[in-house]
Amino acid sequence: MSSLNLDDFTDLIERPDGGVRRDAEARRERRIVPPGSLGRLDDLGEWLAAAQGAVPVRPVEHPRIVLFAGDHGIAALGVSARPAGTADRLVRAVLEGASPVAVLARRLDVPVRVVDMALDCDPESLPAEVVRHRVRRGSGRIDIEDALTPEEAEAAFRAGVAVADEEADSGTDLVVLGDVSVGGTTAASVLVAALCGTDASVVTGRGGRAIDDLAWMRKCAAIRDALRRARPVLGDQLELLATVGGADLAAMTGFLLQAAVRKLPVILDGVVASACALVGQRVAFRAPDWWLAGHDSGEPGQAKALDRMALEPLLGQRVTVGEGTGALLALPLVQAAAALAAELPEREPEETPGETPAEKPGEEPAKEASGELSGELSGD
Repeated sequence: MSSLNLDDFTDLIERPDGGVRRDAEARRERRIVPPGSLGRLDDLGEWLAAAQGAVPVRPVEHPRIVLFAGDHGIAALGVSARPAGTADRLVRAVLEGASPVAVLARRLDVPVRVVDMALDCDPESLPAEVVRHRVRRGSGRIDIEDALTPEEAEAAFRAGVAVADEEADSGTDLVVLGDVSVGGTTAASVLVAALCGTDASVVTGRGGRAIDDLAWMRKCAAIRDALRRARPVLGDQLELLATVGGADLAAMTGFLLQAAVRKLPVILDGVVASACALVGQRVAFRAPDWWLAGHDSGEPGQAKALDRMALEPLLGQRVTVGEGTGALLALPLVQAAAALAAELPEREPEETPGETPAEKPGEEPAKEASGELSGELSGD
């Protein structure tokens, strides 16, 4: 019998501080720039202040990119442009600084953490700190078998919780969350379709490296078949992750929920992170208040999941490469919002819009434009 009770997260997760948010909104009204002139940057600054419980908002000084990695058995059906079982190559590129997210991370001075949950490679071929949470070697082919056993699903979920605790305890103040996988978008699309009650064709995208039409049809069929297996277990989120998810997706879900418990803000990357967030919302309805959608990847499954959670992407660059790249692009925007909210000076009291200047001694009252003054101007 499992000791893991996901219902506990409903009680453990609180919303960001509403009183602090109101204080941040009041501060915005007093700033020297007109209210609303900074667009979504104002909303971002206030969201971050509420998440931190601080006005003025503190700068984001210790962000971290966290990437969960795994191979998915469904990739053997040719649903991905990459060969099945090759996600370890992507991981090595990240670790060696040769991937898009690694390049951006260097430029932005943000550390990258990769967590292997189910890569299909010898664990000794990767650093110990990468593989120490691994649950299994590759997840099952979800169209005909479960991705994980119940025990593996719980272990993966707990690993995600542990990683969230490690990040919060180490002083990380914001996480950019992504995945490194082959076949992961197929499993993610199954989760989205199952939770949103849609057909496979509605959520089937082209993946990180765009697939051709024939591969898209194979992917759509695989999602359709996996959906038949997902629908009977929709009432149990952990069983759903075991049936049609994967070790990396189960870990990401656990990470997102525990991050919300620890009041650690998260920027979501693409369809995989969004699918895990959607599962997390089913577990604890307040959890999405701690997450931002970094960007619009163009994947239909991501759009469906974000719409269900009422999360609007910060950027629309259509970055499909995955690995947290698109979400990392949104990090400077969040940091800019924090800087503006904290550092823009407030107006002097006499500059308050709508305030009538005090009359100086000996001055006559100003003439109303609609009355005496308007008559003088018209020559009456």
